Amino acid sequence: MSILSKFSFKDQAFKLRENAILDAATAVLGSKGYDLMTMDDVAGAVGISKPSLYKHFKSKEELVGEAMIRLLDGAIEQVAALDAALNPVQKLSALLEWALRVRLGGGLPFLPSTSPHVRDMLMRNVKYMLRVVKLNRQLEGLVKQAQKEGLLNPALPSDAILFSYYARTCDPAVEYLQKFSKMADDDIVRHMLTMTFGGLTR
Repeated sequence: MSILSKFSFKDQAFKLRENAILDAATAVLGSKGYDLMTMDDVAGAVGISKPSLYKHFKSKEELVGEAMIRLLDGAIEQVAALDAALNPVQKLSALLEWALRVRLGGGLPFLPSTSPHVRDMLMRNVKYMLRVVKLNRQLEGLVKQAQKEGLLNPALPSDAILFSYYARTCDPAVEYLQKFSKMADDDIVRHMLTMTFGGLTR
């Protein structure tokens, strides 16, 4: 095996372990929250030592920041992959469906909504904020285009629609339905989308 191949294999193994760490951090955050989560929890979930974990991430703040950046990258990729033939509301619905499925699968779409400390910490993370600004700009464009086409209420401020849309991604109704109803995840997603875009009235 050449030296180049050895380095390439080592890099791939390092990246795979890093992704496993981010998966574990997301799962632990989903179950315990940021304040109760420890680096020991994450290392144990991955099956590595804490010193090995610190080779990848120097602190809990850095780890959580990277987990959220990866999630935002996933959302941005989803927007880029949307069918151009869809209208703006259909695109918004498709992205919300993705976010709800991430949550139901143990993901963590919008952690900042749960903790002022986490929100402040992430706002100091330049890489994270650049992605937030990019995604917000894209979604704001879809909302305004939908209003222009009469697909969303043009009398409402676009910010009110946009932030109500964001709120659906962290609506506790999702967890309640998953824990206490007999609905399948597909049904939960379908009903949440209907209530978001169709409302509660007949």
